[in-house]
Amino acid sequence: MPRLLCLSGLVVAGLVLLLFLADLIMSFTGGGGIFSYPSLLMDIVFIICAGLLGYLAWVSLKDLK
Repeated sequence: MPRLLCLSGLVVAGLVLLLFLADLIMSFTGGGGIFSYPSLLMDIVFIICAGLLGYLAWVSLKDLK
């Protein structure tokens, strides 16, 4: 069960990272992004949080082995 939770944490972190990275890239290229332009700070914060979640899930997964 703990291994499944670690893997689901990695999947969620990857999905959040891809979503907000795509939004950040679209807002820089003039596509408007999924959300709006004022969400630039929100995009950066969510990318950092997704990276931290992915790192913590990875370290926890390696600790289980």
